[in-house]
Amino acid sequence: MRVTLMWEARAVQGRGAELLEWARARVLAREPLRRELFRAPQDRVLVLTWWEADGLDAELPELPEPDPELITRPVHRWRFEAVE
Repeated sequence: MRVTLMWEARAVQGRGAELLEWARARVLAREPLRRELFRAPQDRVLVLTWWEADGLDAELPELPEPDPELITRPVHRWRFEAVE
């Protein structure tokens, strides 16, 4: 099954570029099939990674929480499975 992990964080005002670079520099324990980074208003950063896995609850590498002084709230994380 194809599983997509979504990681979204909101940087402290004016530090969105720094959060984007922080997320870009994170090395995962193994490489996903695909990885994309996005930015949005209000200094938000979104990272999507795609994996082949046995299920939504599979053990997969995830981005950690950034330093608390870089973000305004805890990171939001969701898992999705591809449908046809």
